[in-house]
Order: sequence, then structure tokens, then C-alpha cells
Amino acid sequence: MKKTLVLLASAAMLAELAAPAFAYDRYAERPPVVVSPDLSAPWVLQLGRNPAEVAPRQQRRQAIQPKARQAAPRVQQRSVQRRQPKPAQVENVALRAPEKRSVRPQMNPIYLPQQVAYDGGEAPGTIIIDTTENFLYLVGTDGQARRYGVGTGKPGFEWSGTHKVTSKREWPDWRPPAEMIARERAKGRVLPAMMAGGPENPLGARALYLGSTLYRIHGTNQPWTIGGAVSSGCIRMRNEDVMDLYERVNVGTKVVVR
Repeated sequence: MKKTLVLLASAAMLAELAAPAFAYDRYAERPPVVVSPDLSAPWVLQLGRNPAEVAPRQQRRQAIQPKARQAAPRVQQRSVQRRQPKPAQVENVALRAPEKRSVRPQMNPIYLPQQVAYDGGEAPGTIIIDTTENFLYLVGTDGQARRYGVGTGKPGFEWSGTHKVTSKREWPDWRPPAEMIARERAKGRVLPAMMAGGPENPLGARALYLGSTLYRIHGTNQPWTIGGAVSSGCIRMRNEDVMDLYERVNVGTKVVVR
């Protein structure tokens, strides 16, 4: 009996010693470590899910991102192309002829107003017009005269004589005579029956009417013509010059045209 008990106790002890060995043998080969590219894989493993189920989502994100990156350069290239001119436009600019600007001749400075000596026989205050040299003199005192450049009658329209200033007008209206209208129409130019005073008016800023004639001492909208035989008989002055003369003479002033 005692032997039986001893054998049973020995068997129990041997069973307890063998149990750890069996457990160790069970885990002798440790499971491989699985590293997933998805950072959420460890949490998925703990939840008992297969990491392969998450991979398609990551692949979709990776497939979408390259397309977004490629779209940006296309937008930049289009904006640059809009700023650059087309070759045809560049050629047109290069071949375009330079704009022509009308260059009007300048008046000779000799015709600007100035004080000169005068030794003639006319009384102070008299206007003398030299149609040969194209000068107008306003006789002063002490052997002096104020001289202005003028435009006079062109060939066929010269005249001479003595008159008085019968009226003065500021920015006068222009009413061309019938003879002038017919003459210009024959040349293909149509003149108005009347043009209101203003900067474009051929009579300019001021006018001094001579006797009962159609002639006047007046300004002009073509100052570069001063110094030449250019009018239809009137005495033409620069606007600033005729305004100066206008203030120096009165109605009744004697005018001598030579």
C-alpha cells in the first residue's frame, strides 16, 4: 500500500515537472513580426482584423495624390502662356511702320514783336503796313516804332491805300464773301456761309476792320504762315500779336498800306 502511494506521489511530481517543459515546447518557435505600411495596422491586429483589408484604402490615397500634384504644373503653364505674346503679334509689331507726325514749319524769329527805329513822316499812333517786307509798324514817339510780323496778300490779291480803323471785334465771326466761296468751290473746297468765332476760326482772336472794305487786320489759326504772301488781301497776325495791337489802338486810327 505504501509502495502504491509512493508511486502515485512520484508520478504526480513527474507530471508537474513535465508541464513547464510542454508549455515551453509549445512556444519554441515564436510567431513572425508583421510590419504593415499602414500605421493603423497594430491597432487593427489588436482588434482582430486582417491588415490586408486596410491596404486598398492606402493604395487609393496614393493613386489620387500623384494626379493632384501633376495638375498644378498645367495651371502654371497656362498662365505663363497667356502672358507671352503670340509670334504673329510680335511680327506685326516689328513690321508696323512708325507713326508719321505732321511737322509744321516754324515762324522766322525776325517776325516776333520788337522795338525799332523809325524816321518816317507819319504821326505817332499810325499803323503802317509794308507788304513787301511783311511788317506792320505802330509808330511811337521819340523816333521809335513797334514792329510786328504779318502775312499779306498772295499774288493777285495785293493792294495798297490809306484807311481808318472803323470797328474792333474780339473773337469775330467769319463770313466769307461770295467771291471767295465761289473761288474755293472751284478748287473743290467748300466754305461755310458763316463760322462762329473761336480758336479754329481763320480770323483768330481779334480783328480791326479797315474803312468800308472787306479787309481786316486780324489773327489766325495758322501762325506758321506769318511772314509770307498767304492771304486774300487781309493783314494776318499771330493771335498774341493782334491782341497786343488791339489794346494799343482805337477806332479811328490811321492805317497806311504800302
